[in-house]
Amino acid sequence: MPKTPLPKNSATSRRALLFGTAAVSAGAVLTACTSNEPKEQAQAADNAAPVADDKPGKKVTIGFAGPQADHGWLNAINSNAKSRAKKYSDVTLEITEGSNDTAQQIGQVQTLINKKVDVLVILPADGKALTQVGLQAMRAGIPVVNLDRVFASPQAYRCWIGGDNYGMGLNAGHYIGEQLKGKKNAKVVELAGLDNLELTQQRTKGFDDALKNYPNIRKVARQAADFTVESGQAKMAQLLQAQSSFDALWNHDDDQGVGALRAIDQAGRDDFLMVGGAGAKSAMDAIKAGNSVLKATVLYPPTMAASAIDLARALGQGKGIGGLAEFEIPSSLTLYSAVVTKDNVDQYLPTGFI
Repeated sequence: MPKTPLPKNSATSRRALLFGTAAVSAGAVLTACTSNEPKEQAQAADNAAPVADDKPGKKVTIGFAGPQADHGWLNAINSNAKSRAKKYSDVTLEITEGSNDTAQQIGQVQTLINKKVDVLVILPADGKALTQVGLQAMRAGIPVVNLDRVFASPQAYRCWIGGDNYGMGLNAGHYIGEQLKGKKNAKVVELAGLDNLELTQQRTKGFDDALKNYPNIRKVARQAADFTVESGQAKMAQLLQAQSSFDALWNHDDDQGVGALRAIDQAGRDDFLMVGGAGAKSAMDAIKAGNSVLKATVLYPPTMAASAIDLARALGQGKGIGGLAEFEIPSSLTLYSAVVTKDNVDQYLPTGFI
């Protein structure tokens, strides 16, 4: 396309030569903002973007597909999605049974696509394996909210929302660091999750990076469990046997933490503090009671499923998010990993999963 030449002596042409065409647009915006137009016109842009709220609007059918709820956190994901959908009279939720078999979950998503739901919320059992069905939905004109386990291609979803595994480790490390910063030659141990999962690796990296800020602290042992009560008990018993003394333990997952606490009680150990992960109700109850080594847990909030329903509803209604100036919802939302202690446990207890 031929370019229309700018007047050689204009200020606009000089701006374009120096800074490119983007500067022309910026200059035009600046001129508009500094003009003497009535404030009402300037404010009109602020009010132009429709935002989602609790008032009934366009009816939206949301398809929800997740893995099998074989873990307290995953069961809480399903519960949060269902309860949030019930909040809205304009939302119909089509939820699948859930499966850890990727082929079966792909089939469940394809069924939702064939039903022509308005929006899909998918927590894949395996993000890479379900990428193609995410792409299939997007190509069919059905926007996808990718929940937590991310697809291999950003083209497979309109919006991703999930937790911060690195942030979990980082915040756990900083909490422990602050508790032990006055102690010389402090020692910590780590009870990790499944080592072949990227999320476990990220949690460990965040923890290690945080500890670098505390030269008085050294990590002396690490043991990987597999997010179950039984594995937590067995692996914690091994750690306790190998380490006669240490000052703090970080456990990646509150479900396996139930087993870890059993092993600690059986060994009669109370000479260290423990920080959990994810935010189970049992962990929060123990923190509130204050009668065990468990002093904190770092959240990986299952409330993300409720937020995913909010995002899906906004997408289906063509709305943005209240409090933001943009017309569209963001392309990604990373949730914060708050540290729950006795000081704030009452605030977070309603979000604890069973």
